[in-house]
Parts: sequence; structure tokens; C-alpha cells
Amino acid sequence: MTDIYDLTIVGGGPAGMYASFYAGMREMRTKLIEAKHELGGFMRMYPEKMIWDVGGVNPIRCEQLILDLERQARTFDPTIVFGQEIRGLQRREDGVLMLTSDTGELHLTRTLLMCAGRGITQIQKLAVEGADRYELANLHYTITDLEHFRGKKVLVTGGGNSAVDWAVELADYASHVTVVHRRREFDALERQVTRMYASAEVRTPFNVSRLIGEGDRIHAVELSDAETGAEMRIEADEILVNHGFSRNYGHLLEWGLERQDYGVTVDNSMATSIPGVFGAGDFVTFGTKVRLIAGAFNDAVLAVNHAKLYLDPNASKMAGVSSHHDRFRELNRALAASKPL
Repeated sequence: MTDIYDLTIVGGGPAGMYASFYAGMREMRTKLIEAKHELGGFMRMYPEKMIWDVGGVNPIRCEQLILDLERQARTFDPTIVFGQEIRGLQRREDGVLMLTSDTGELHLTRTLLMCAGRGITQIQKLAVEGADRYELANLHYTITDLEHFRGKKVLVTGGGNSAVDWAVELADYASHVTVVHRRREFDALERQVTRMYASAEVRTPFNVSRLIGEGDRIHAVELSDAETGAEMRIEADEILVNHGFSRNYGHLLEWGLERQDYGVTVDNSMATSIPGVFGAGDFVTFGTKVRLIAGAFNDAVLAVNHAKLYLDPNASKMAGVSSHHDRFRELNRALAASKPL
């Protein structure tokens, strides 16, 4: 017989992991389902990236933050399922939700929290002839080792947060960083844009029009002015492309969820248009949505609290603070005993 959970979370990114932890604080029997074989979600695209804007956390590598979040997510021993993509959703006569995965497995739950992030993401490749033949050499779409760029001339193309952040990070390793963007304005945090202009050469509004190389390596890039068409050439040892990602939610959007251009619509309780189904993180959109990791945590708390109230309208509106939670008393004693005087 298939077990019935109080809450099933689909997606193991920051929203899903924190929801798993917080649902434990609400004493909900919880299952987390992740399509890949590891937690972290979209953060896995930037393991080397430094993250500064999580409250109370010192600047931290993304890969370390993932490890810390996963450890926290497992605090209350949720069931975690890897390698299953959820496709179908039905409701039994008794109100229990039935989820089916691409493996054919059935998951039963009383409430559902969708933390599917950006869905199945596809990198927006550089739309320049012959770009694919350099991908195994010095054309990159993400960075896993900053040391690889030490002492080199690096060209970064893109205008969003990722491009700007990497330009700032690379300035400490590369001999020279050039940033190319097709528009004059950057769609990134103001502070990071200021730091980028202080540490890198910025060329706007330019597009990469041609890659000049020998064998499998690029040694120069031809740029085209987006306004005048004028061309210029820049030497480069490494090229980093950050042109964004496409979003694909597959079968999830066949459920009838109300949505807008940038996510599934939720109300103030993080409820979707389907009763008992909630959302959090990049998967959702609402009027005051904050698209930061810290915002995903807040979404998760609101969603879990309202899922609890959906199951039991007489339940408290939120979990007690951690210093009053019995499980943490036990863990605190263990931590105190393990610390040297």
C-alpha cells in the first residue's frame, strides 16, 4: 500500500529544501521529490559563485550553501526521492492527491508544494556560426573552477546578474576581463554593476558576431555595434557566455494551473488555482515576489504554514521559534556536549 504524506514537495532547490526543513517544524510527514540525482536545483549551475545576500550567512560558495541547505533539509528525516520527474496529478474521491512520475511510480499526498524552480532549463547557446566546436576547449557557459582563468584574457558576454557577477569574480583571477552586452543598460544588481565597471572593460551595445580561432580554440572575437554596425576585434583566451536559460515545465503546465509570463500564479497564502496545491520559489509569481534565495525561503515558510492550515484549520498559523522546539533542545544538548570548553 502506498503511504500517504501530509506534504509532498516537488523540486529540491533552495525553496524545496527549506520547505522540507520547515515542514518538519510543523510536524508534517513530508516527502521531497527531485528529478535529478542530487539536491540544489538551479544553484548547481554556479557551484563556484560567491553568494553574499543570504541573511546572517557570511559570503559563501554556492556549492557549500547547497550542502548546508541539504543538511538542514534532512533535520526531521523526510523521505527524499531522486531521479523522478513528476508528470501527472489527479485527485481521489477522498481528496488525496495522486502524483505519477515518469518512472510510473505513484505518490500519494494530502497537500502538494511545487518548488520546480525554472523547470527543465536549457542554456541559451551563443548564436554564432561554429560556436559549438569550441565548447570543449575555451567557450564556456558556466564556471566550475575559477583557477582555470588565472592570468588569462577573458571575454564575458551577457547583461544579467550571472554575467555581471562572474565578471566581478573573474577580475581577481584573469589578467583582463572584457564584458560585452547588446544593450547599454545591465539587468543586474546596481552594486555589482558598479563593481563590474570598476574592475572590467565594458563594451556596450555590442554583440559577438564572429569567433576567430585555430583548431578547437578561440583566440579572438569580432564584435558588432548593435546601433551602428561598426565592427571591432578583441583578443581573448577564454569566452564565457551568460545569455540566460529557457524555462520548460513539461507536463506540469497541463494540470490547469493559472500562470503568467514568469511563473505560476499564487495568492498571498502561496496557493495555486488548484485546491491543496501550493507553490514557492522561482516556480511562482505574485505581486511582491522577490527573486532571491532569501525570497525562496520566505515563500517556503508561507506555503508550508498554509498547507498545514489547509489540513487543519485549527492549527497554529506558524511554527514555534526554533529555541522552543523539542527536537532542537535535543540537538542543542548534543552540540553543546561536542564543543570543547
